[in-house]
Amino acid sequence: MTHPAYRFGIEEEFFLADAETRGTPRAGVRGFHAAARALLPAAERELLQSQIEIATPPLSDVADARAALGGLRRGLAEIGRAHGLLVFAAGTHPTAAWDEQRATDGARYHGILDAVQMVGRRSVVSGMHVHVEVARPEARIDLMTRLLPFLPLLLALSVSSPFWQGRRTGLAGYRLSAFGEMPRTGLPDLFADAGAYERYVRVMTRAGAIEDASFLWWHLRPSVRFPTLELRIADSCTRLDDALALAALYRCLVRAAERRPDLHAGLDGVARAILRENLWRAQRDGVRAALIDQAQERAVPLPEILEGVLALVTEDAAALGCAEALAGTRRILAEGASADLQLAAYEAATRGGGSEEEAVAAVVDALARATEGRDADPA
Repeated sequence: MTHPAYRFGIEEEFFLADAETRGTPRAGVRGFHAAARALLPAAERELLQSQIEIATPPLSDVADARAALGGLRRGLAEIGRAHGLLVFAAGTHPTAAWDEQRATDGARYHGILDAVQMVGRRSVVSGMHVHVEVARPEARIDLMTRLLPFLPLLLALSVSSPFWQGRRTGLAGYRLSAFGEMPRTGLPDLFADAGAYERYVRVMTRAGAIEDASFLWWHLRPSVRFPTLELRIADSCTRLDDALALAALYRCLVRAAERRPDLHAGLDGVARAILRENLWRAQRDGVRAALIDQAQERAVPLPEILEGVLALVTEDAAALGCAEALAGTRRILAEGASADLQLAAYEAATRGGGSEEEAVAAVVDALARATEGRDADPA
């Protein structure tokens, strides 16, 4: 079965905050979730009660994704206002304390927390996941391996987690560090082929380590439910335009990897080790990162990396109608990712004489405005 349109779907996770305190909500959460279920069928509960997720259906056009996600974001914001809550997209919640979080009721959620204990309760993080349908689902393991070198760029463009537990972290993307406490996260191993991956899953499930492959929370993985390859490394993107640009870039990269079997073929342990360093650089520096190029044996500024990747996917962008959305990646470099805009909001509040607590609260307000699309600049 072929899917020449490379249909895609986007899942976005959001945080809730009390509109008065900007912290973890104590009231209104049950009513909010009940209203969201009733009014927005595409909205679903997440691991923590202070989170909610939305998802598009399989799509072939970026404009349809914009309409679907834009409507859902506005709908969640309206429901939030009715229940005294702010809704916002960010990789971490700037103010929430992990030990004040409440788990969502449900067998899967309670099962996860029972298995991972405190590290699950500390996982106060939200991401964006992008599914792209591939022509040959059996080729997904090969594609997954060959797409790994692009992950640092995708992370750097999405970083939206410079705060943790009410404090500046000094990193543009702290989310991966927090989520990295969980088991079976991070980079997948370099499986030789689909058979090796299937053996791994079989051993893990028969041994009782996981229920199924959906408990493999890697940065990139083959979906269990769909014939897709799922990108999971991105922080939850505050601005809708950023989310669409990232999704378009990933979609084009999947197509490029399918049409170019030589692309990153023969990835080895050295390449994987350098990839880990590049992920750290993207976490720390975001759009100002310089990533190591193994062939050149030097660190390359992110704008140069991006231009090389955009040149690589020119044909794919034209075929998929993604060129306009892809232009948003250059805008992210020019204006900054969400992490930069959050820090600008924080610094503006402190320059105005606000306390540390007031400055972080200002970040939450800015995130809520930008998530809904009421303010193009969270500062």
